[in-house]
Amino acid sequence: MHKINIGLTDEQRHGVMNLLNQDLADAYVLLVKTKKYHWDVVGPQFRTLHQLWEEHYKKLTENIDEIAERIRTLGGYPTGTMEGFLSLATLKEHSGEIPTATGMVTQLVEDHEQVIRNLRNHVDRCSEEFHDQGSADFLTELMEEHEQIAWMLRSFIEGQALEPNGKQQSTETKVPVGV
Repeated sequence: MHKINIGLTDEQRHGVMNLLNQDLADAYVLLVKTKKYHWDVVGPQFRTLHQLWEEHYKKLTENIDEIAERIRTLGGYPTGTMEGFLSLATLKEHSGEIPTATGMVTQLVEDHEQVIRNLRNHVDRCSEEFHDQGSADFLTELMEEHEQIAWMLRSFIEGQALEPNGKQQSTETKVPVGV
């Protein structure tokens, strides 16, 4: 086997690969949840959520491949079994549960926010502890994608409509004058 000489020690590369494998595991758990909710959602929001989650699981699938390729780039092998993913993931399955549409969105928001917190920590560790700016940049891009998805999902479940000035609309019922 050819010795890898990319300016990182074996210890640095292995440290980064461990972080990336955790990110890969979380991405797989999130992919499975998103797919499951895509299949199971019911109610008036069905079409909107069904289409939105299809976009999300397609993006997650791309990200999974990119994470695995980043691990290979560093000379490692990505985790590739469900047992391995579940042992490394920080996200948890909720098998046997079929939440309401809003419950599904809420769960996915929480999961994306957990991934964001993990990625933020991994970006810092890649840069500061392992001196791998390439992986830090790669993870920063993934984090920004999860931030956007979390924002979209939060926007779906957030309370009342807003006035044009950004303030919450009053919850009082207003009866038009002259009716």
